[in-house]
Amino acid sequence: MPARKLLVQITIYYLVIGMAVFVALKLWPGVRGYLPVGGVEQLISQPAKNPLQASEAVRAAHVANLGQSIFWLVAAIISAIMVSLPVSWVYMAVRAGDDYDQSLVNTIIVLPMIVTGIVIIVQNSLALAFSLAGIAGAVRFRNSLKSSGDALFILLSVGIGLAGGIGAIELAAVISIAFNYCFALLWITEYGERAGMKRFLADYDGIQERTTVVVVEEKSS
Repeated sequence: MPARKLLVQITIYYLVIGMAVFVALKLWPGVRGYLPVGGVEQLISQPAKNPLQASEAVRAAHVANLGQSIFWLVAAIISAIMVSLPVSWVYMAVRAGDDYDQSLVNTIIVLPMIVTGIVIIVQNSLALAFSLAGIAGAVRFRNSLKSSGDALFILLSVGIGLAGGIGAIELAAVISIAFNYCFALLWITEYGERAGMKRFLADYDGIQERTTVVVVEEKSS
């Protein structure tokens, strides 16, 4: 069934990526200092500070030159894309018919990469942050979402990008895993479903599709 295939697909993906990262850190333990990981530990453990002061979480332990900085940035962006990829699979599985939006699928993958770069740019400059807000306010985004549920996917993409930008890819991975399995289970159980309701998730049991086919066949006969 589509739901079983989705669960198997995302489970294998997460296991393969997790195993690859684990093996890489075991073989080259020193590379951890050059990767965008560990930021969540600092966010949770560091004491309260001035809200206008840059967070210490946005840093890498051993990055000291241009080459290492580029490596850190590339790793952060690639990690953000890899974390957001299974989110797009979930969207493509649970949305169907006229409600499906290909541009949103592309946004789910590309937006975390953009947000990661933006966070790195504005992390230590309040002036740059306000400049970015002014630029964003000057640009008019008129593409409205088809459902409020689609906003959850956009919000998750922003969260993944923020986590990547502050060097907390492990946080992005945990959020992605929880989000994907939660949506998959909501789809499988059809939680909150009622007769005649407006649907957000695709019909899991196929009753609606079978009914439509029967009605069309009766009309044609």
